[in-house]
Amino acid sequence: MDRSSTLGVTQELAEFVASFEKGKLPSEVRHQVARSLVNWAGCAVGGSAHPALVKAMDAFKPFLGSGHASVLGRAERVDALHAALFNGISSHVLDFDDTHHATLVHPSGPVFSALLALSEFVPIDGDTFVTAIALGIEVECRIALGVCPAHYDIGWHVTGTVGGFGAATAVGYALKLNAQQMAWAYGIAATQAAGLREVFGTMCKSLHPGRAAQSGLSAALMAKQGFTSSERVLEAPRGFAHVMSVNPHLSDSLVDLGTRWVVMDNAFKPYACGLVIHPVIDGCISLHKKLGARTASIEKVHLRVNPLVLELTGKTEPRTGLEGKFSVYHSAAVVLIDGLSTSKHYTDTVVNRTDVVALRPKVSAEVDRSVAVDEAFLSITLNDGTTITQHVEHALGSLQKPMSDADINFKFLDLTAEKFSKEKSQQVLEQCWRVSQLANAGDLGAILRRE
Repeated sequence: MDRSSTLGVTQELAEFVASFEKGKLPSEVRHQVARSLVNWAGCAVGGSAHPALVKAMDAFKPFLGSGHASVLGRAERVDALHAALFNGISSHVLDFDDTHHATLVHPSGPVFSALLALSEFVPIDGDTFVTAIALGIEVECRIALGVCPAHYDIGWHVTGTVGGFGAATAVGYALKLNAQQMAWAYGIAATQAAGLREVFGTMCKSLHPGRAAQSGLSAALMAKQGFTSSERVLEAPRGFAHVMSVNPHLSDSLVDLGTRWVVMDNAFKPYACGLVIHPVIDGCISLHKKLGARTASIEKVHLRVNPLVLELTGKTEPRTGLEGKFSVYHSAAVVLIDGLSTSKHYTDTVVNRTDVVALRPKVSAEVDRSVAVDEAFLSITLNDGTTITQHVEHALGSLQKPMSDADINFKFLDLTAEKFSKEKSQQVLEQCWRVSQLANAGDLGAILRRE
């Protein structure tokens, strides 16, 4: 795009979205949106019985509006604003959803949760739906690039803070907001932006994408009705970037806008825990195979990892499944014992399993800034002095070793197996892949419900 104008970042993004022609979306971006949908839908259905979602639904049950939007994986239909909240929670609570590695944003939760809820109330054709999602993820991740890493380092959970911009973008595009209305939507979303890293390991972490979806949806709906806000909310001295970051570099939000699509840098998780643990899990799976029956003879386990590993997942004595997702020590111990990592390895029961608890203190971790985020060095010493090592250069699910379409299909079928029959899971999977061809993308909500 031509950057010769004097518009601020807020207006530049608003103009870009409001004027975007859906036929200009590249085919590879469309395919990436479909991959994101399959992954997000599987995570939402898989998390639909989690206590975090159940408690949230119980809390709001007396206040729910007309039931025109689906809660994925469940029989309930609720109003669109609460559907956005609930599906945002369920899609993130397993910590199995997609991740933009450069910023650690989980992009799909806020965007899909908001737009699908709207599309069950206001029909949206599949082509528009896919374009809106791509734009939503694009704006969300680009704003994150403009404020991170300082924004994240301060303690903000970037998915909660920028997710509202993504949701507002997707909904705003579907509602055909003009540039001024879109800028207002960003202002409305910005003043609701929140999410603290302090709450990681609790139910509140999944609340962040849920609230971001809800606030972004409401922001676009309000802007459509002329509800005003700042039109320079991103770049203003007391706006989002300067208040919630240090020395922000918002120009990054506009680099190659419309020609390079950041959604292509989105990655998908093979394991249901903090992204930075994944290379350790890969290494422990390999070490388990090398150990064979000698797992019980482990004397000590040493990990050499990127500093983010201990910063984000350094809980040495997790007590709950949610805390286990932020404990590299738990992941290393349970994977060395079981030889695999599934969402079921992050339940309260497994985190407190006797053999896992016994092995966990034998795991130590050393920070090394020369180790990449998707890399790990592992060493096991056995009781007889034998040492076995493993180096993981790039974890499965990284941009260098991405999950294939087949991997994502398998993940979806596994996550939905307890909620749907095999036949229904396969049917839903096929519909997700052909989303751009649907007359009304809102039909996905109905088939993703549990009868």
